[in-house]
Amino acid sequence: MLDVIKQLREETQASFSDCKKAVEKAGGDIEKAREILKTISKEIAIKKSGRQIKEGIVETYVHSNKKIGVMVELGCETDFVARNEQFQELAHNIALQIAAMNPLYVSRDDIPQEVIESQKRIYSEEFRDSNKPVDIIKKIIDGKLESYYSEVCLLDQKYVKNPDVTVKEYLNENIARLGENIIVGRFVRFQI
Repeated sequence: MLDVIKQLREETQASFSDCKKAVEKAGGDIEKAREILKTISKEIAIKKSGRQIKEGIVETYVHSNKKIGVMVELGCETDFVARNEQFQELAHNIALQIAAMNPLYVSRDDIPQEVIESQKRIYSEEFRDSNKPVDIIKKIIDGKLESYYSEVCLLDQKYVKNPDVTVKEYLNENIARLGENIIVGRFVRFQI
């Protein structure tokens, strides 16, 4: 069991105690332990989400071809964490994500309501002449909106370095690891 805990810790960088809890709950099954650890990370992130953000960094990234550049603001609670190598790596990885995936918004909350309504109208038009029941059409439109969010919202996107998790899940893992609330403030992406 200790080998499984060590492997999980190396993979996730989560605390030893969180890895131990996950492995014990999973009965030694590493796949189940990974899922449990995601849940633990999410719970920790939720607990810390109300904490005030007073520090952070601005990370920049310019692609090797000099045609794409990103500037992202990543906030945390203390200067101690802002100077931490893991936090700075997180900021860099988020900048890489933005460069690669070109999100338009940080989260769903940032999307103007008129944009969402416009998307709903576009999706509704597709089914105007269909004979599908209204409740089925609503479910299809909701599914299309979820897909839209995963394209345009940074936190809903699949993380480019590990497509098994979203950027939000990756952020939650880092919140659990670093022990502070962390938020993506804003970003800008330039492309020539």
